[in-house]
Amino acid sequence: MRGSQRGLSSFGMLVVLALAVAAGYYAYKAVSGEDAAPSCKGAFTACMQKCRRTTTEAPAAQACQEGCQRDLTACERPAR
Repeated sequence: MRGSQRGLSSFGMLVVLALAVAAGYYAYKAVSGEDAAPSCKGAFTACMQKCRRTTTEAPAAQACQEGCQRDLTACERPAR
């Protein structure tokens, strides 16, 4: 007995699904503007999060946070 093949096999369906996921990912990145350069506030927030995750000693954490604040001030200063 020969079974008739209708539609896609399970492998074909996985390929179509993977292509749909990849297309959705790139469409999301295009719409969200995630590739754009981070704003000053965004860079400051990321810097502060890095300080909280990587420093365990209070003086080191404070120095890291002060560095983030200096970077924010420099970023917000208008370019000449």
